[in-house]
Amino acid sequence: MHPVTAAVTARIVERSRKTREDYLARMAAAGHAGPGRAKLSCANWAHAFAASPDGDKQRMRNPSAPNVAIVSAYNDMLSAHQPYERFPAIIKAAAEEAGATAQYAGGTPAMCDGVTQGRPGMELSLFSRDVIAMSTAVALTHDAFDAALMLGICDKIVPGLTIGALAFGHLPVIFVPGGPMSSGISNAEKAKTRALFAEGKIGREELLDSEMASYHGPGTCTFYGTANSNQMMMEMLGLHLPGAAFVHPNTPLRDALTAAAPRRAIEIAAGTNSHTPMSALVYEKAIVNALAGLLATGGSTNHTLHLVAMARSAGVLIDWGDFDELSKVTPLLARVYPNGSEDVNAFHAAGGMAFVVRELLDAGLAHEDVVTVAGPGLRHYQTEPFLEDGKLTWREGPTESLNRDILRPANDPFQPEGGIRLLRGGLGRAVIKTSAVKDEHLVVEAPALVFDDQDDLLAAHKRGELNRDFIAVVRFQGPQANGMPELHSLTPTLSVLQDKGFKVALVTDGRMSGASGKVPAAIHVTPEAKDGGALCRVRDGDLIRLDAHAGTLEIEVDPAELAARPPATAHGAQFGYGRELFGFMRKAAGPAEAGACVLFGDVA
Repeated sequence: MHPVTAAVTARIVERSRKTREDYLARMAAAGHAGPGRAKLSCANWAHAFAASPDGDKQRMRNPSAPNVAIVSAYNDMLSAHQPYERFPAIIKAAAEEAGATAQYAGGTPAMCDGVTQGRPGMELSLFSRDVIAMSTAVALTHDAFDAALMLGICDKIVPGLTIGALAFGHLPVIFVPGGPMSSGISNAEKAKTRALFAEGKIGREELLDSEMASYHGPGTCTFYGTANSNQMMMEMLGLHLPGAAFVHPNTPLRDALTAAAPRRAIEIAAGTNSHTPMSALVYEKAIVNALAGLLATGGSTNHTLHLVAMARSAGVLIDWGDFDELSKVTPLLARVYPNGSEDVNAFHAAGGMAFVVRELLDAGLAHEDVVTVAGPGLRHYQTEPFLEDGKLTWREGPTESLNRDILRPANDPFQPEGGIRLLRGGLGRAVIKTSAVKDEHLVVEAPALVFDDQDDLLAAHKRGELNRDFIAVVRFQGPQANGMPELHSLTPTLSVLQDKGFKVALVTDGRMSGASGKVPAAIHVTPEAKDGGALCRVRDGDLIRLDAHAGTLEIEVDPAELAARPPATAHGAQFGYGRELFGFMRKAAGPAEAGACVLFGDVA
């Protein structure tokens, strides 16, 4: 192992000793209680399969026949989740062939930041993760299952399913992805059109034509944002079948992988020689592997929230210092839009996850000796699935990149460091994604322009007031203030100003996601303004210095003077579009560095 990777892992193990022991004790108690259906009364159990076909009923009467839960985030509005409509039938047929049953245990919501971007609904987005976790628990709490399959793929959905499933970590759990859509217009063309619209040079019809040519079919969006970062991490965590992440939906290979998931879940259920509960998979070494994959591929900054919350659900405590320290030794192996010009389909074709896993293992940057749903050892994930005479099998993935403009080996990376760094200073602690930012933009010192709402910044740009050097401070965007919406709609405007030669940056207690691009952005600032953080005392004209090289975020105001200023107060609406229903979550939300979660008050 690389000495830094080993040291960070050891530190996480020590930090997590008590919480991990408590979690494993709870899972052991649940597992020792035996299969849920054995504890159900006859009336309880009859209720659980009253509507099942006669053949399933007969199998369910057999106490040794496994029953697999399906928890799905299907809806037909979102392209990534629409393919899940077909999956339950495929899963049930495969379970029947294995002498078992599968039941659609419950559904979870699935909302899309791409639809709600810049709209009030974005203020529900982050908290939807915790709602998904709770709805997963509702589905599984019937306690009638020997294993579970999680059908989800996008931003908050996979983290929410993970958090919920880990509450039932005594069960084997496999995540079943849907895959990316086929490639549309080039990302460079899409970005150019967005910039022209931001400058007012084209209208809405031209912009819509461009977006429809990009987002055009079933599957995840093909840029490397949070959804596709999720899929990468499920491979690194060993929760997918190997190589499942980036196979297109509605193809024979995708259907074969979907059918293989219940068969494998049955093979690793309790009572088998390969019993592999989820609690044995998601532990300190696996979390470090997920971190390594995130950094090596330039993945989404949203996982500085989500991975923290996912880990904590298994009793593993990580913080942004762990991200920062590992980032300094983990080379950037991939450039996928917005960190490069090509999309995840090109990444997959160049060698994809099989190549990344091999490189990280060979460089000692990931732990090989972990447990996965495919069996012991992460080396399973340097293979890729294919069909041979119609039968699913796996072969070794490419040992060399098939396109070095997209994917490189660890000994010749795009950058010697990963893409996420920690910033510290007088404004608090923050995260910055550097992998898509040119070196000359990694240090910005400029006067602050303070906005309490992203729409105010966009309006100021339309009035022509932003043609200058400045650092935009967009505050009261944290979890306690308004649910921490993603502020990706600011990226085109700030990019245009940067392209004009102005020194610009963003400092915010909100989110920017995996789609944040070439403008330096200090995000997730903690403590947030609503919680009394320094952002609530910043004024227009205060000199701010963002230095990603040094890892600092400073304000050139005497600390005593800053502390003496009266704090600004949030004035945003807390109602409409369902926001009034989430007031209790805003009040209960933890800080961003702890995952911005509302669920852990009594757990860790």
